[in-house]
Amino acid sequence: MVIKVFLASSSGSTAIKKKQQDVLGFLEALKVDYAQLDIACNEDNRMWMRENVPVEKKPTNGIPLPPQIFNEESYCGDYETFFDAKEDNAVYAFLGLPPPPGSKKAPVKEEEAQEEVEDEEAKEEEELRQLEEEEEAPEVTEQEEEDEYLERPHVPALPDPPLTPQTAPHPPDYPRCPQLLTGNAHVPLLDPAG
Repeated sequence: MVIKVFLASSSGSTAIKKKQQDVLGFLEALKVDYAQLDIACNEDNRMWMRENVPVEKKPTNGIPLPPQIFNEESYCGDYETFFDAKEDNAVYAFLGLPPPPGSKKAPVKEEEAQEEVEDEEAKEEEELRQLEEEEEAPEVTEQEEEDEYLERPHVPALPDPPLTPQTAPHPPDYPRCPQLLTGNAHVPLLDPAG
């Protein structure tokens, strides 16, 4: 099986050139056999690529841009799908090739999808169960909350500290004066009559 990479050797777009180099470099690093098919110099290659890219994979203008990747006659994908497969460590599955001996096998997409569905269903069931429990619980009124508060055992209050001149209450119309409180003040007493 030979992987066919359709590319444009004389593309004016640096983005396309970079994507093509990325695909080719990665295939070489994996030691995957591939063939480069130039669509810029060979009209037959261009027409074959355009005809064999599935309709749902073509852009809105209908003309797929390189690089496009095929396994013999079977369409694998474009750069974006190749990049996603590379990020998921599933390039061999993307290319339709068996992984080399001793490498980890990429997880099967169907199994992952099934696990995701099961996880989602389990989450939904848990949320539904919690909602049902909340609905079954009787609603507590303010009076019930107050009664419950009054029924709770309370920690007894600490005894008041002994009164000292600093902590003794003062009448509101007299300012607090530290000298008077300590007895160090020599203030003559005023006679209110005179």
